[in-house]
Amino acid sequence: MNEIKSVQRLSVQDKHVLIVDDDRDMREMLSDCLRKNGYHVTTASDGGQARRLVLRSTIDLAIVDLNLGREDGLHVVRDLASQGISVIIITGNRVDEADKVVGLEIGAVDYLTKPFGMREFLARVRAKLRRRHDKGTSTRRACYAFADFRLSLNKRQLRREKVGDIPLSAGELNLLVAFLRSPKQALSREHLLNESRVHGEVVFDRSIDVLILRLRRKIEDCAARPALIKTVRNAGYVFDADVVEQSEAS
Repeated sequence: MNEIKSVQRLSVQDKHVLIVDDDRDMREMLSDCLRKNGYHVTTASDGGQARRLVLRSTIDLAIVDLNLGREDGLHVVRDLASQGISVIIITGNRVDEADKVVGLEIGAVDYLTKPFGMREFLARVRAKLRRRHDKGTSTRRACYAFADFRLSLNKRQLRREKVGDIPLSAGELNLLVAFLRSPKQALSREHLLNESRVHGEVVFDRSIDVLILRLRRKIEDCAARPALIKTVRNAGYVFDADVVEQSEAS
């Protein structure tokens, strides 16, 4: 039976976590862990319930199982991420690397593979909520200008003169911000993995190369001969442009 269950907030910590999983035992285990640590938790057994909850509640973080029975969890991830909600993917039966990469590419910030321990789960949740708070604090004050581009962190909007808005996925945006914060410095793949919220197994190193290619196609005049994002042999990548940090009102 489908179920929506709200767990009472037990502390003053104003963080609301949504758990989307069709496994009742898993929902209860995860929600109990978070509840005992002071989080406000709501659970849903399918994507439809999750979407309805989002319409009437403010969600800070969502935990989504990719295997939701007859429903594709990637659709739920995409819908939640498009509304600015940070999403951690849970994978079990789906161990295919492509599914994990797609999930990260469409906006998920992290993933956990079953079985996992509650201490690791709680650490991931805390890290993502802390990073979301830190990013929210910094985005109120900063825009970045480079070449003929301007990136508003508050609006999550990239604009180019004479072109207009350039849509970016969550992964592309995070990667671009990582470059803009450290221009003209060689950045390793490991650093870019962390800054782009792509965590975990070494097999995902190549997902940075995929993100780089996608970002180059959006900001380079010629992606095959990049002038902004350059490859540094045996070191990673460098953003070769002058970057100016500005206030939102500038």
